Amino acid sequence: VQLQAYGGGLVQAGGFLTLSCSASGLTFTRYVMGWFRQAPGKEREFVSAISNYGGSTWNADSVKGRFTISRDNAKKTVYVQMNSLKSEDTAVYYCAARRWTSGSPISDDYDYWGQGTLVTVSS
Repeated sequence: VQLQAYGGGLVQAGGFLTLSCSASGLTFTRYVMGWFRQAPGKEREFVSAISNYGGSTWNADSVKGRFTISRDNAKKTVYVQMNSLKSEDTAVYYCAARRWTSGSPISDDYDYWGQGTLVTVSS
């Protein structure tokens, strides 16, 4: 199983960015997909998750109304559209896959992880 996250970069505060995560080696629709992030000196935290066919999404309070998670099962790809970015959104963003039917904010509930992509928001 391989999860490849990409799309990170440097963006100004108030700007937007879309991250993508391509999956291979798994039956994509059997997995809830999630995004987590880890800022320098902080623990990894939950960002968003989406159910197997996209019918349900879960978002951390810190990103509600700003981030939107989506997935394309035909492409085996999950996305997170990030708007109104703030300096506190600066982190390495990881995608993760959970062999279940509901999302979870607990990183240990996820079975596979991507390598991470860095998002830097300048103020």
